[in-house]
Amino acid sequence: MKMRLHTTRARTCGAVLWPVAGCALATLCAGDWPQYRGPNHDGVSTEMIRTNWSEQAPREVWRIPLDPALSSFAVVGGRAFTLARRPGNGQDQEYCIALNADTGVELWASLPLGVASYPNGGVGPDDGPRSTPAVDGDLVYVLSSYLRLVCLSATNGALVWSKDLVGEYGSTVVNWQSAASPLIDGDLVFVIGNAPGKSLFAFHKSDGKEAWKGQDDIMTQASPVAATIAGVRQVIFFAQSGLVSVAPDSGSVFWRYPFRFSIATAASPVVGNDIVYCSAAYGVGAGAVRITGSGSQLATNEVWRTQFDLMNHWATPVYSDGYLYGIYGQAETAASMRCIGLATGHEQWRQPIAGMGGVLFTSGLVLALIEDGYLLLVKPDPMGYSETARYRALDGFHSSNPALAVKCWTVPAISNGRIYARSTTEAVCLDVAGSGTQLPLKLTPALAPGAGMFQLFIGDEGGSSIDTNRAARIDIFAITNLTACPSGWVKLTNSVVLTNSQLLLEDTERAATAQRFFKVEERP
Repeated sequence: MKMRLHTTRARTCGAVLWPVAGCALATLCAGDWPQYRGPNHDGVSTEMIRTNWSEQAPREVWRIPLDPALSSFAVVGGRAFTLARRPGNGQDQEYCIALNADTGVELWASLPLGVASYPNGGVGPDDGPRSTPAVDGDLVYVLSSYLRLVCLSATNGALVWSKDLVGEYGSTVVNWQSAASPLIDGDLVFVIGNAPGKSLFAFHKSDGKEAWKGQDDIMTQASPVAATIAGVRQVIFFAQSGLVSVAPDSGSVFWRYPFRFSIATAASPVVGNDIVYCSAAYGVGAGAVRITGSGSQLATNEVWRTQFDLMNHWATPVYSDGYLYGIYGQAETAASMRCIGLATGHEQWRQPIAGMGGVLFTSGLVLALIEDGYLLLVKPDPMGYSETARYRALDGFHSSNPALAVKCWTVPAISNGRIYARSTTEAVCLDVAGSGTQLPLKLTPALAPGAGMFQLFIGDEGGSSIDTNRAARIDIFAITNLTACPSGWVKLTNSVVLTNSQLLLEDTERAATAQRFFKVEERP
């Protein structure tokens, strides 16, 4: 019999595999940021970072020059992964690079992933790859600007498998090339590929074998998201036809929301309970649709639609308590941070800011990186804009010399009490954990002495004590098959004991199952 543990701190995941017979233990970091906009592709970090920046500014861990790209970071297992444009094979090429997350030292660069040519302009001399790597275990997945999906070894960057969507499926590359990042959910990696009759793709992440393909939707720059709506797990693509929701395992369409436009968006869909929001630039505007029904019978009802003003160019908003908080505008116009009611489309407030950027949600605050290189902390208050702190993290654009090639357009990453941010010319790692920061949880399996009963100890990643208040926010779930629908996780009601500053669960169903998977979730 095997017991498998999947530990999460809300959405932040690590894993432990523990064979009962062999007592061998392997762990992954619990505070990883494995893909674009975080573990759940929603821009939400459940880590509690330090936010008293006026009293104690973020501590710079490292700062390095970095070759051009509009890619963000994935941070897993002590490594930070991003893309860069560098000379190679006689011309500029796109590369995936891995940095030591503690020092910023480059550990490896992959083989060239394809030509780094961006003939449509619009970005400038610091143009580069647009998408962000996704990491699962010891594998890294990259979708290049010219639609080559590659899987690399996280250890050394060696090529594991590759799918050329243009050569193998007849995909066409849109203007400004692809900015969409791959999405990992379960055993599959999802991408939009832009081929007739086969524009949406899912591949098995282990070997690259095709799981399914289909649909005729023309791609945009937007990355797909995975979400559970109306109790149904689904992958939502944002195509030029609008939103397309499909079943992850088969690609069959659950629902569509018509929202026609060109390719002028890289903002992902945003899910808030049963409402899905989308937006595009250049006068297209925004819209929201409510999803109802159950099983495969899902229906849509447009909640609101507006044109021209509510435009997210590529800065996907974050959702909190019924409201969207994000950067609105487009690169050629004045940008502003705004609060929008998700169910109404009503603008609560707007605050002019210095250029474009990206936003996350963490520690009860909106974290924004804006074009002039500042990180902002803003209260998610629909009554008005309230900035609690700002910190100059990067050398941003220079209004006195617009030709100077510096842009801070990418969304940051948060991992284990650190913010990882980059511009098109440099990257920085900032420690915002502080001595009092509550770190993610970890799971430790054991056998009860003499009884053979499986025990699960739940402790703090940093060794801090778990008190009764924190224990009350921790839920434990179990499942027998990880490939099942996420709704198959069952919340355990077993008696849990707080002992030696850890939670102890004794699993009384050990003999009844061949294997069980466990996860913990900590509520804010």
